[in-house]
Amino acid sequence: MKVLVIGGGAREHALCRSLSLDPDVTALYCAPGNAGIAEVAELRSVDALDGAAVAALAADLGAGLVVVGPEAPLVAGVADAVRARGIPVFGPSAQAARLEGSKAFAKDVMAAAGVPTARSYVCTTAEEIDAALDAFGAPYVVKDDGLAAGKGVVVTEDVATARAHALACVERGGEGGGQTVIEEFLDGPEVSLFAVTDGETVLPLQPAQDFKRALDGDAGPNTGGMGAYSPLPWADPQLVDEVLATVLQPTVDELRRRGTPFSGLLYAGLAITSRGVRVIEFNARFGDPETQVVLARLKTPLAGLLHAAATGTLAAVPPLRWSDGAAVTVVIASHNYPGTPRTGDPIEGLAAVAEQDGPKAYVLHAGTEQDASGAVLSAGGRVLSVTATGADLTVARDRAYRAVGRISLDGAQHRTDIARKAAEDAAEAANAGAQA
Repeated sequence: MKVLVIGGGAREHALCRSLSLDPDVTALYCAPGNAGIAEVAELRSVDALDGAAVAALAADLGAGLVVVGPEAPLVAGVADAVRARGIPVFGPSAQAARLEGSKAFAKDVMAAAGVPTARSYVCTTAEEIDAALDAFGAPYVVKDDGLAAGKGVVVTEDVATARAHALACVERGGEGGGQTVIEEFLDGPEVSLFAVTDGETVLPLQPAQDFKRALDGDAGPNTGGMGAYSPLPWADPQLVDEVLATVLQPTVDELRRRGTPFSGLLYAGLAITSRGVRVIEFNARFGDPETQVVLARLKTPLAGLLHAAATGTLAAVPPLRWSDGAAVTVVIASHNYPGTPRTGDPIEGLAAVAEQDGPKAYVLHAGTEQDASGAVLSAGGRVLSVTATGADLTVARDRAYRAVGRISLDGAQHRTDIARKAAEDAAEAANAGAQA
């Protein structure tokens, strides 16, 4: 099978890495890709938001599967254009991708499907914003209705900050023509759960937890994600089954009932609250950086799984196989991220990681490019995802941070506490069990 992946971030590098290890993949292409993806896939140039161009490229390459990575092309209808050419594509239609493209639409779907989520108001005026903020009180949760690259949410104790963000969302506009979603704060730890679906069958993957704040201790501004780990030793063993029954399957069923079946990757961002599981948000694609750790643990060949979803045969897929160990990824970001990041800085130490830590630790490229001499340079806010596997979280985490230490990027920043508490708690529980 020839596979074409659309996108150029660490998520797409993780997808391409897994696909490159799949014996059923005879040729692997990525458009536009990045400096790291070039090591495992043949790069092609394309406007990822141009559905006709993507479909034409897929046809020219003879692709038997197209995997659309980022959210913007999905919301723009790229999967529709590929599907119209008769080429299997992993990714929802533009109508179904509204589940991520509009927070207000997602809330409407959840209400119809009976999916547990935070109480919320959709606001279009300053008066509505003030009333919603007053109704919920602090901490305030304000969301941009449209796509915001993972940075459209503000959680704050300061009402002035919340109001300013809400007004900016309304003025900037979104799918609904200028609106914002204000909702109640959900207590408890957050969990990311992916599910592959063909519009009827829903196959959940293993849960992960990511770290959205820029700084240690969950301080600083929201980002696209500074790291992640899987599995979650503290989570209820029945969590996945519960979310499948109460969140994932009802949502897929409701979208099919509306005539807009969802085929692709359904991502549920969850809060495990004192009142039970609640949905924070839905995404219509693999999340970044959670994809890096989830795929690191997946033993089932990826191409066949995604192709089954694209062709409506997911019910025939055998149970997924997973490694017994753990995976941790640490994001290295450029200077001033998540503000206006500095780019063009040389990255050193990548070869040292490959030589001294691989294959248990490896580097997935997010925002990189090569100059004329072949040197790898920073080209975005989140630059690298350093990923490692191990027998448990402690081992995986140690390997990941050892690899991070080999990499040099002027002005770079990363969190030092990714998966630390989970690893310490798991180790403490294991020691207690051994002494009992």
